[in-house]
Amino acid sequence: MLGAEAEDRALAELLAQGHTLLARNYRIPGGEIDLITDEGGVLVFSEVRQRGSAQFGSALESVTPRKLELMHKAALEYLMRERGRDDLPCRMQVISIEGTAQTGRLSITLIE
Repeated sequence: MLGAEAEDRALAELLAQGHTLLARNYRIPGGEIDLITDEGGVLVFSEVRQRGSAQFGSALESVTPRKLELMHKAALEYLMRERGRDDLPCRMQVISIEGTAQTGRLSITLIE
């Protein structure tokens, strides 16, 4: 599965920071969220991107406005379907890995 190693590393980082995994690869028609975790009562929706080289832009730059729109839609669907409400504390973020999935530089960027 493409991206599974990067997701494994991102998840390990979140778990080390005290997150609890709620869902992985949560899919709705037209959208997906790679990781959904709970961090002290805050739901965290994470997109994971990895790039072996910056030849075509960074991993973070590969997240398009359209992807963020679909991610937001999937997050709202998760909140309503799995939690029964859409007003819970939550945030969206991109976990980017520059280089190999196992050893590349990992960064977490909050999405406003």
